[in-house]
Amino acid sequence: MDTSTQITDAPPPTPQPAKPVDKAAARGATRPGDRIFLGLSRGSGILLLVIMAAIAVFLTYRASLAISKDEGNFLTTFQWDTNAVPPVFGIAVLAFGTVVSSIIAMVIAVPIAVAIALFLTHYAPRRLRGPIAYVIDLLAAVPSIVYGLWGALILVPHMNGLFGWLNDYLGWTGVFSWEGGPARSMLTVGILLAIMILPIITNVSREVFRQVPQMHEEAALALGATRWEVIRMAVLPFGRSGVISASMLGLGRALGETMAVATVLSPTFDIQASLLDPGGGTFAQNIASKFGEASVFGQDALIASGLVLFVITLLVNGAARAIIARRKEYSGANA
Repeated sequence: MDTSTQITDAPPPTPQPAKPVDKAAARGATRPGDRIFLGLSRGSGILLLVIMAAIAVFLTYRASLAISKDEGNFLTTFQWDTNAVPPVFGIAVLAFGTVVSSIIAMVIAVPIAVAIALFLTHYAPRRLRGPIAYVIDLLAAVPSIVYGLWGALILVPHMNGLFGWLNDYLGWTGVFSWEGGPARSMLTVGILLAIMILPIITNVSREVFRQVPQMHEEAALALGATRWEVIRMAVLPFGRSGVISASMLGLGRALGETMAVATVLSPTFDIQASLLDPGGGTFAQNIASKFGEASVFGQDALIASGLVLFVITLLVNGAARAIIARRKEYSGANA
């Protein structure tokens, strides 16, 4: 009998039933230490959600007590007088000052921070990388009040030259017109906030750029790319989501900064068309300056403004997460 015929006519093997997958084993929670760590991690996440919910409930309750007695429109009123009868207060000026100062800080800080991070990772000699990175780390550890004192005593007196130049050449726009006086304005606050958030964005961006796969850069160099072309084609696409995350961290500090803004800014609770004129204010600065002398109702009104800042921060972080999720293909995670 032909051997090949015997092999061909043989019945196919019976498939074995698949073994059930142990979900606990798949998660790595088979040993006691793994189960304990899993429980602690899960409990920490749940505890964080509970704390966030408790903060939201507290702010909402206290804010509702104040807003219910407000005779003005809480979102559009350009006045803050909680001691009046009836009380009139609104957050229009605070929202404007918070958003404008943060935008100025981000416009200044993000390009400089990314440039410093690229210089430290791809251009600086090895003997300079360590000292420069060490100085940047020290800047991140400086307390806010120290930045505020430096801004009030050093930065503000030396801003007159810049303000005069902006007024001479760009004053026709109205945004940079200046009538003289101390430079305690939104532009000064934005510059100070940019200096404060610069170390955060620089450090995170530097760590992201250091994680770029060496094969990506070597492949670009093998194709004849210059150093800048390597950065443009390999480094920046890989680190885009990381830079966005770093920028959001810096924006979070800029939105909630208190003492430095309160030390430098001269608020008049009015919106000025020019960034060089005193005026405006921020949520955190207004709460810090008025909470100590406020009545119980005044504290509720300040808590209501804090609720708005809380919501803005959540929206900013949510937007950042959405941007990063949409750009996962550029992060290099699947490389």
